[in-house]
Amino acid sequence: IIGMGTMGPGMASRLSRGGHQVRVYDVVPSAIKRAKSIQPVVDAALDGLDIIDQGGMVTYCTELEEAIVGTSLVIENIPESTKIKADLYLKLDEFIDSNVIVATNTSGIPISKLQKYITNPERFIGMHWSNPPHIIPMIEVIAGSKTDPVTVTKIQDLIRSLNLLPVTLKKDVPGFVENRVLYALLRECVDLVEKDVIEPEDIDTCVSWGIGYKLAVIGPMRLLDMAGLDIYHSVASFLNSDLCARTDISPMINKVAEKGKLGMKSGGGLFEYSPEELSSLPKERGAKLVAVRKALEGKT
Repeated sequence: IIGMGTMGPGMASRLSRGGHQVRVYDVVPSAIKRAKSIQPVVDAALDGLDIIDQGGMVTYCTELEEAIVGTSLVIENIPESTKIKADLYLKLDEFIDSNVIVATNTSGIPISKLQKYITNPERFIGMHWSNPPHIIPMIEVIAGSKTDPVTVTKIQDLIRSLNLLPVTLKKDVPGFVENRVLYALLRECVDLVEKDVIEPEDIDTCVSWGIGYKLAVIGPMRLLDMAGLDIYHSVASFLNSDLCARTDISPMINKVAEKGKLGMKSGGGLFEYSPEELSSLPKERGAKLVAVRKALEGKT
């Protein structure tokens, strides 16, 4: 795995628990240090999910070559920049065979676009994990225009072998599916707060204990059936035209970000976080996600 940012450590640990020998690398040494430091939190979540350790191991590498020589799969997990990713793909040719699968964990850059920058594009695929990746069981699988169906099958099989859920897209669209749905929701939420319809704390409560609570059990398409398509037709006929449809970034978000307040990573964003909260929240939220997943799976 190349890139030990927000998701890299969890991905590495989940693959390791599945019996795979995982080597990780990041160009920034502090990212490796952080990955090691949060390992106990990740392990605690995996233990809480009763995921048996099948003998894999995570090895932290200081050089790209050390991480990828002799591997059967490279997962690219670096920043969302086509240029940065393209530069990495060029370097891969020096160290891996032409049949080694290269999967990108991009959050939304079309696979067909990235595929242009790698040799043997038939072995290139999107493998989009959801954060936190060691807890969320769904992984999107996205083929580019030149991806070999055999590559798709191999990634699907890998995901299933970990007792996770591959969701294979029929088309390669920007943002894929999870983020398209999420960003549509976020756009409306931000707009409602910006228009002073509701406070940030209250919209979080509304979504978590209203929409989110239901959607964790009943997916949106089945929710339509439960509510009734006649009801949806009636409400959508007047509500759709009133929903936020902006194509730029909210001024409220820009204003906060321009102050260097980027969220938890900077100690504050739309909310402020104490040092104690920054330390405790990841563990607390992880424990809740574990509990919810076990409940949904019918486990106690």
